[in-house]
Amino acid sequence: MKAVAKKNENTPILTLRQAVPGDVPALVDLTARVYTPEWGHSAEMLRSQQTHFPEGQFVVEYEGNIVGYCGTFRLDESLALKPHTWMQITGGGMASRHNPDGNWLYGMEVVVHPDYRGMRIGQRLYQARKRLCMDLKLRGITFGGRIPGLARNVQRYGTPEAYLQAVVEGRRRDPTLSFQLANDFEIIELLRGYVPSDHESLGYAAHLVWRNPALLDQPDIPAVPSPRHLPDSVRVATVQYLQRRIKSFEEFATQVEYFTDIAADYSADFVTFPELITLQLLSIENEELSPVETIRKLSHYTPQVKELFSHLAVRYNINIVGGSHPTEQPNGDIHNVCYVCLRDGSVHEQEKLHPTPSERNVWNISGGDSAVTIPTDCGPIGVMICYDSEFPEVARHLVDQGALMLFVPFCTDVREGYLRVRYCAQARAIENQCYVILSGNVGNLPGVNNFDIQYGQSCILTPSDFVFARDGVAADSTPNIETVLFADLRLESLARARNAGTVQNLKDRRYDLYETRWLRQSR
Repeated sequence: MKAVAKKNENTPILTLRQAVPGDVPALVDLTARVYTPEWGHSAEMLRSQQTHFPEGQFVVEYEGNIVGYCGTFRLDESLALKPHTWMQITGGGMASRHNPDGNWLYGMEVVVHPDYRGMRIGQRLYQARKRLCMDLKLRGITFGGRIPGLARNVQRYGTPEAYLQAVVEGRRRDPTLSFQLANDFEIIELLRGYVPSDHESLGYAAHLVWRNPALLDQPDIPAVPSPRHLPDSVRVATVQYLQRRIKSFEEFATQVEYFTDIAADYSADFVTFPELITLQLLSIENEELSPVETIRKLSHYTPQVKELFSHLAVRYNINIVGGSHPTEQPNGDIHNVCYVCLRDGSVHEQEKLHPTPSERNVWNISGGDSAVTIPTDCGPIGVMICYDSEFPEVARHLVDQGALMLFVPFCTDVREGYLRVRYCAQARAIENQCYVILSGNVGNLPGVNNFDIQYGQSCILTPSDFVFARDGVAADSTPNIETVLFADLRLESLARARNAGTVQNLKDRRYDLYETRWLRQSR
């Protein structure tokens, strides 16, 4: 008879732990199951929450499956305890209004898989919140609590306020609110329009607070520093790349390696190459093909391009924003893709969202569907490929996810086109109080089919305030010559500008007036 291996009884089958990036796909599925796919959390939202306040995101895992999730962030009392809606207070679910020095913990979300209700998963998550609040010595926890019994009973009680009072006095039980009250939360007001799509609650929520019993009425205690340590200064390099004829892919690789080596020799943390840098490969064979056939053939170099940038990133210990390269998708579409190869060996992709009219009509290039931050050892970054920088929603979406630097590989044929990208990139730096790094092509390839003229002036842009470079330009190039620019960007200066600058664009947004919601959700 075969011996049956006994299960280790000391191995827990239910664990509560801090959420990690690898949990994101499961959390997308969990929130879609609870709220429907339309209203579930997107991957961008979940990554953003972890980026802004990683120690405040919890999951419950049962037998290897994630069955519960809890999201929090920190706010000042002046904001946390005044009327608000869920979209306003959470920055559209991104936790982008997180204040590292905030003295209240805001409960953004608690989600429990419907098949595991009755196991006190929610209670475990609320206890984790309370422990975190006490560990950080915060004043307390606050959030807008659902009132799912309201729609069914409002006619009986006459008003939402009367229904709330009945629940508080114990004359009526509400499935959610009664649970909150039993966990020592108190109601301070009724929030109108908190989540308009919550029809069971008629859009209302109970504004609930739990006060840290360890503080009593003592003055606020300084916040515990965040465990995430970012470098004080990040050195970025941008390559203004001269397009020249080549005879082989190896010759292209030699040129790219040369500039990577230069940037690494100057101890840069990032080196950026231009959009469509690989158009140079068209000069190898220069066949008489239609524009669409040419781009599709160029896509055949995709494995070599990814391998090249990834190999160089590790070898030279530098993060590479690899411009962009036309890449055929599994469904046959061609997308314009930026491969971001980090020095830890990981490879990330950002597709161009907005192909220009000529890219659509001449090359038949399609746009991607999501803009997602990329975690690096120098903080989260975002990529906007050329035309994408002319749409402010893209930059705002990336910054809401925590991006501190936005990289803009571009390819423009004439000065007017370049200036559209330049002016818009400068606006994005000011609007979002972030750094923006541009890298463009220069030079031409006469006689090469389907290759236009080039105009470029690469630069490194900053917000416009006293702590930054004069004119908001950290580094600028002479137009249409091959060169490399460097700049040291202080991340602490961004924090100072965002929290105490002459203007504070991110803080001063009117969440009560407008919001942006992305319709397609990445995984």
